[in-house]
Amino acid sequence: MIAASHLSPSLSTHSYRRRLLIKYFFIKYSGRENIQLEGSIDERLQDFLNLIRSKYMSSDRRVVPMDLAKKVQYFTLDVISSVGLGKAFGMLRSDHDVDDYLQSSEQGLAIGNTALAIGFSWITQMPFIGRFIAPSPKDNNGFGKMMATCFRLVKERAAGSTNEKSDMLASFMRHGLAGDELCTEALEQIIAGSDTTASAIRGTLLYLITNPRVYLRLQREIDDAACSGRAPSKDEGLITAAQARNLPYLQAVIREALRVCPPVTNIFPRDIPPGGDTLIVDGESVFLPGGACIGYSACAMHQSEKIYGQDAEAFRPERWLESDPAKLAVMVRTNDLIFGHGKFQCLGKTVAQIEIGKTIFEVSRNCSICLLSSSFFFMARQLTTHRTQLLRNFELALISPTRPWDARNYLGLFAISNMRVQVMERVPCSP
Repeated sequence: MIAASHLSPSLSTHSYRRRLLIKYFFIKYSGRENIQLEGSIDERLQDFLNLIRSKYMSSDRRVVPMDLAKKVQYFTLDVISSVGLGKAFGMLRSDHDVDDYLQSSEQGLAIGNTALAIGFSWITQMPFIGRFIAPSPKDNNGFGKMMATCFRLVKERAAGSTNEKSDMLASFMRHGLAGDELCTEALEQIIAGSDTTASAIRGTLLYLITNPRVYLRLQREIDDAACSGRAPSKDEGLITAAQARNLPYLQAVIREALRVCPPVTNIFPRDIPPGGDTLIVDGESVFLPGGACIGYSACAMHQSEKIYGQDAEAFRPERWLESDPAKLAVMVRTNDLIFGHGKFQCLGKTVAQIEIGKTIFEVSRNCSICLLSSSFFFMARQLTTHRTQLLRNFELALISPTRPWDARNYLGLFAISNMRVQVMERVPCSP
């Protein structure tokens, strides 16, 4: 839906840029070259936790509602702007939608969704006409306003040196991207790198909030890890990405949440090469004619009983720990398609996985999560071990369990808002 000069380049230009991004982005954001990547994420995660502590603590006398959906979006936008532009938007520290970036994005998605639904979106790609209809940085709302904000930040960043910076823009500039190409890629990465990750974190937290059994098992793993030295204690800082990857139940929770609540739900269309292609489906060879467009239903595939068992609709992380090796391999290959595959794989996969793992761990170890009332808080304290004294003292509960959030499908993106919670100090358990 964004103007052709910015988000809809020619196929040849896009293919060239895509090769550049694949070549350099994965190197940069695997952590092998960018030693500041995880540190930048840690800074924003600490900002997130500090915001909760400073402004959104409830008590028995007063409830302070917090829109967890919005704060998580602040977090992911601050992360992607830090690692992408070298400077955070500052949404967490100001607790504000800086430059109305989030509001503009939501407006743009709503407009784009409507245009696509009524069949007008193709007009924006028409020569001459498209440039007058499609979003423009001169607009005062929607994607146009968001574009203007992003392009301003890109130009400010591009004016500085790249020698001492390891952010995304510095890497792109060192490898030949400039001008409109640089602005376009920065905008695409910020959009793609914030909304989807935010949806993944929101979905995971909601399924934890509404499944006390799963939460308690996860917290026991977190407690054991902190006590055994496999994860840091309260005074030792945040968990590292490597430590999070080595916590099997945490990873099972994340995989299961992404499975039952995939952040992107469109059909992921792909064109078959002109010569056609042959696939093996259930042991049989299937020929796909050239020029055909194929896709898949994310929701149907990730809740397939054939792949995940008869309880595929249920949130049960244990399936990732109990399945036999052959079945587990099929499950993992299917689950990994959430990030795409091959040359179409999400370029920000590494960043997203670091964000999700660290955030779920830190929120879970900082929060005692419940669904209904203080009676459950008491029960949870009795069931968890004394080692929870290592944890920061938060309790997180839904304001409205019957309507935990507002969810919409915008252009295949699972958009979530109004996830209102209350946060309270957690009473440490006794030995």
